[in-house]
Amino acid sequence: MITMVHEPLAGNASRADESPFVGRRHELAEIRRLLTRTRLLTLTGAGGVGKSRLARQAAETLRAGYPDGAEVVELAGLEDADLLESAVAGALGLRETLRPTGPVLLDHLRDKRMLLVLDNCEHLLTASATLIDRLLRGTSRLRILTTSRQTIGVYGEQLLRVPSLTIPASDEPPRKIARREAVRLFADRAATVRPGFSITADNATTIARISQRLDGIPLAIELAAARLRTTPTDQLLRELDDRFTTLTGGNTTAPPRHQTLRATMDWSHSLCSPAEQHLWARLATFPGGVDLDTAEKICTGNGIERDDIIDLIAGLVDKSILTTHQTGPTTRYRMLESIRAYGRDHLSPSEETTLRCAYCAHYRSLAEANRIDQIVPDQVGRFWTLQAEIANLRVALDSCFTLMHDPTAGLEIASAMWSYWVITGTLTEGRHWLDHGLAIASGSDPARLHALWVNALLALYQGDPTSARTAIKECRALAERAGDESALAFALQIAGVAECDAGDPTKGYALLEEARSHHRTLGDVDAVGLNLYLASVYYSATIPDKAAVLGEELIALCNARNAPLFRAYAQFGVAIAAWVQGDWRWTEAMMRQVAIPWAVIDDRWGLAQFLEVMAWTADARGDDVRAARLLGAADAVWRAIHASPITVRYSEESHRRCAAHSRRMLGNRAYNEAFRYGARLGLDRAIAVALEDERALAATAH
Repeated sequence: MITMVHEPLAGNASRADESPFVGRRHELAEIRRLLTRTRLLTLTGAGGVGKSRLARQAAETLRAGYPDGAEVVELAGLEDADLLESAVAGALGLRETLRPTGPVLLDHLRDKRMLLVLDNCEHLLTASATLIDRLLRGTSRLRILTTSRQTIGVYGEQLLRVPSLTIPASDEPPRKIARREAVRLFADRAATVRPGFSITADNATTIARISQRLDGIPLAIELAAARLRTTPTDQLLRELDDRFTTLTGGNTTAPPRHQTLRATMDWSHSLCSPAEQHLWARLATFPGGVDLDTAEKICTGNGIERDDIIDLIAGLVDKSILTTHQTGPTTRYRMLESIRAYGRDHLSPSEETTLRCAYCAHYRSLAEANRIDQIVPDQVGRFWTLQAEIANLRVALDSCFTLMHDPTAGLEIASAMWSYWVITGTLTEGRHWLDHGLAIASGSDPARLHALWVNALLALYQGDPTSARTAIKECRALAERAGDESALAFALQIAGVAECDAGDPTKGYALLEEARSHHRTLGDVDAVGLNLYLASVYYSATIPDKAAVLGEELIALCNARNAPLFRAYAQFGVAIAAWVQGDWRWTEAMMRQVAIPWAVIDDRWGLAQFLEVMAWTADARGDDVRAARLLGAADAVWRAIHASPITVRYSEESHRRCAAHSRRMLGNRAYNEAFRYGARLGLDRAIAVALEDERALAATAH
């Protein structure tokens, strides 16, 4: 079973690194009008016509009219229909813990007055239709806007065919030509490659003919405008006339806009050097974009030298084949979906096989190098690396299990990412890949044994003890037969967790102790650290002094290795042990140190507990108003994750006692006012209140 945590997405409908949106006033007005009459509106049209940009702009424009916001879910990089539900939940900020994804997604949206945008549904048409139908039937005020080259096929669906941008007639005066949407887009994009470019009386007629030749298709216009870096407008028009006469002359069955876009793509392709053409095709394999280092590692060979990659990428950026996206100090290069699809079509079968091998090998190494379960200084950096690469990692996993027939590599990737699946709450996806690999892999090699205990742990987090016990049993048997002491130690460890969850702490503690002894013998410090964390959490409710000792040992280990994120989890265990022992001051001191690391990775389960425990300590030191406010803030997060403090072993009694005492001291009216105030704070302000950080609180108010 799975529970989700809601986290509002910042900038979901509009990206800071996108170029300005041009035109489409009529279409935006029509979308607004149609969404008052239908709950499902699909924007259809040819590739490159601008459906995605229009949908994102509509979400941004209409956001204020939806009390619960407008959220965009981009599906272009998702290739496995089985992951659609989890992908939508994840994009909405929902994280799995104890309930199935589908029901929680539906519960989350049931009473929402929200606009949900599902972008690029055509390659997941059946799965999209099934999910959309379920969401519409299970909610009353949700509106869904989709983009697709085909209709979704759900009852009640309204269609809006997205036209090309308006184009001028050749005989219009320059001032009127300059107001046409296609011309405005061309001028805007041209100014980025030729600063100071504008529509004048001298060039207006030529640009009008260029926009006519390109049928007003936004993607075609952007590709053509990029040529102005080196080509005058008159020459650009001549090139278009020459190329289109050749490229579209023989294809009279395709719709005109399809002919135009294909011709524009072919023309852009012909302007690339052979090496640029090859790199275009290879980079099309990366749905999540790629940084320079990765491109150099994977895309070299067979005509492309490593030292040439940076210049080839620069050439593709100049031609608007690639766009740049800055993520901290790293620049990533991406393609629009239509350009990526065109590039994939130019990848030969033999070249694709070679590329996929290099691709899988790279992401196998990347997943292992960015394991978050290790006690290292850069745990947070590793988390963000996996986050940035998740779409590409999915391609690697799918390639390993299908195209490359290498389940061992796939299992190693999925297993190495287990902490990522837990932190992001994407347990269903993690188990999806592990189940896939385990079903086709055989034997007792280390990769399979590792995958078995990881799958068991994820199953326990999902509240599926039956599957967990089956995997644990198989892992122990195979590990003993193969003499794999590491896998056996992990199997014992997860078995201990299962026993504690099942209500047999005595047996569970014994298994955890046995596993820790094995880890120490093997010298696996990271495994010892994980064991110390699990044991301290389970001991805290029943043997707090033992939990404190284990937690302090883990803190010392984290300090020695400068691992702040791992240390935060250790400090939480110590804090709860101190609370049970009656030392609320030490509890508060420990909890103050966990907030920032958890906030950085947006661990909502952890942050709910942070606010909860800080309410208890406020009550313990007599600050009843602050205690009530923090209980309200915690309640908002608990509700968002479909959980409750009274279902957590160590918190039920403390929660009830804190709420009752604060209410008694303040009186019902004052308590309720303070509680509601806290519930309205929002997470950032609530954390600032809990930390008594006046500067942070002031910053979040703006």
